[in-house]
Amino acid sequence: MRAALLQITSSDIPSDNCTIVSAMVQDAAAQGAGFVLTPEVTNCVSMSRSQQNAVLHLQEDDPHLVTLQDLAAELNIWLMLGSFGFKTGDADGRFANRCILINPQGQIVASYDKIHMFDVDITKTETFRESDGYRPGTQAVVADTPFAKIGLSICYDMRFPHLYHALAQAGAQILTMPAAFSPVTGAAHWHSLLRARAIETGCFVLAPAQTGLHPSNTGKTRSTYGHSLVVSPWGEVLMDAGTEAGVYMFDLDMNSVDDARRKVPALRHVREFDGPG
Repeated sequence: MRAALLQITSSDIPSDNCTIVSAMVQDAAAQGAGFVLTPEVTNCVSMSRSQQNAVLHLQEDDPHLVTLQDLAAELNIWLMLGSFGFKTGDADGRFANRCILINPQGQIVASYDKIHMFDVDITKTETFRESDGYRPGTQAVVADTPFAKIGLSICYDMRFPHLYHALAQAGAQILTMPAAFSPVTGAAHWHSLLRARAIETGCFVLAPAQTGLHPSNTGKTRSTYGHSLVVSPWGEVLMDAGTEAGVYMFDLDMNSVDDARRKVPALRHVREFDGPG
């Protein structure tokens, strides 16, 4: 399977982002990609809830989602939108941070709402309270495709290995971890976390990332780490996109999953235990 990670610098204007992403998806398909993946919050990077309220849509009403569904069908590709921000209609006004998997007919075949919310104090000036604006999901998801079973996750989820153990035990061979990672935590933890999740599960890890300083029409701007990664089931970094936005191509040899799990069959060695305490 020829695949592509899109590394982008989304603004807080979904229509602009959709135009950029559509061109990149077409470029990836022209280079032979049958599976294209975008980062977290592909449609809108914003620190302003008022801006998000002004520009985001319910999933069923989102014109940019429809545009990308139609494009997947036109190009006959699998397209994973790492996540879109969607309105939910919840009484508290919170949004969904939702991964969408689209098949070559343009149909949505799986979706996943980010479970773990990024509520952290990284520095005195860099704090995040994702749960203020986004509601957490509750359902882990493994999607079936003709080329692999895919375990869906988003960004901060990667710090919670029990989720990936459950996805692998449910049959996942590829783990997707689209992200909009902080530069501070990215430099410290990004590569280590992604390699660990691959090694623990014997899965490919595909992590398309946001990168750079994100344009903002309203509210505080933010920066993201970049370094979209492809990690083999043996824990090798097969591709590191650095910090430049672009289309990054790679090939998936799914035999590598069976090979890694044959060498170290850790998923078969899990044992129940008592304690501590």
